[in-house]
Amino acid sequence: MRKQSLSRTCAALAAVTSLALAATACGGTTKEDVANEDAAAATAGKADPDAPTKKGLTVGFLPKQVNNPYFTVADKGGEKALKELGSDYKEVGPSSGTDTAGQVSYVNTLTQQQVDAMAVSAQDPGALCTALKQAMKNGVKVVTYDSDTNPECRNAFVSQASADALGRTQVRLLAEQIGNKGEIAILSAAQTATNQNAWIEIMKDELKDPKYKDIELVEVAYGDDDAQKSFQQTQGLLQEHPGLKGIISPTTVGIKAAAQYLSGSKYKGKVKLTGLGTPNDMRKYVKNGTVEAFELWDPAKLGELAARTAVALASGQITGKEGETFEAGAMGEYTIGEDGVIDLGEPTVFDAENIDRYDF
Repeated sequence: MRKQSLSRTCAALAAVTSLALAATACGGTTKEDVANEDAAAATAGKADPDAPTKKGLTVGFLPKQVNNPYFTVADKGGEKALKELGSDYKEVGPSSGTDTAGQVSYVNTLTQQQVDAMAVSAQDPGALCTALKQAMKNGVKVVTYDSDTNPECRNAFVSQASADALGRTQVRLLAEQIGNKGEIAILSAAQTATNQNAWIEIMKDELKDPKYKDIELVEVAYGDDDAQKSFQQTQGLLQEHPGLKGIISPTTVGIKAAAQYLSGSKYKGKVKLTGLGTPNDMRKYVKNGTVEAFELWDPAKLGELAARTAVALASGQITGKEGETFEAGAMGEYTIGEDGVIDLGEPTVFDAENIDRYDF
């Protein structure tokens, strides 16, 4: 056997086992191919919108970072929905917003615990793929929320709103505040954050519009969703660019830290700040004149929709294919879009006139 050619060996393998196995032995199929096929098989099936909603399911929530105020609100929304649906909720996750390896470990843990579904906010678009595909192969339904992974690595993605809407509206908010003129910067979360990067690319595209010809994006800084680092990055931006007129921070941790710095500095009211924040975090900065307006969706509703999507998947009511619809309780009916994306809805702009109407 040792002297047989590779082709004869492969032929022998095919005769003893199968053509598919022989092709693998000959290098015709890679491990990645097999993983993709396994994941596809795990998500195959036909949706039955009339299937009863299963009870007694266990859905694990894996945010980018536990004890992050934004994710605390979002995951509480998921917990409340699961209780209403008669299923169980659990939350696991890293304490750092950049611990991708930790997220992988938690995906594996949830898979080993045989949860029925998991809702994951991915720190990195590709790093979780192998673990998530294994979860799907084991029958776990995978929903991403807030920040997506690659489409083939989950069943559905619950998006805060369309990336296009979020990216463009943040530019428009800041442009209005600075009179369509001056240097601006972006204070983002981690460099690998899928949602942040998508929004930033759209912001750059929006800035190509001739009406913004007098606005210059001078830097994109990264605070890694860490309050202290984001505070320091804000300070650094203003030192590096003394003529800066405005900052967009599309992250709740970043915008709060930037507002904290600006409110105690000579730049208060002079350098405009907008982005994505929660009303409770930003209320005092709106009232003291540091921030004019910012925007966000309701994170509790995002978590609720992620939970309801997970249960609909585990119940067989949807599979994650484009065009499928499902009922999300009092939230109404949702339709799955291209690449399994489900948009929560339009963001809300918060300012001095309406901020006291919200409590999250």
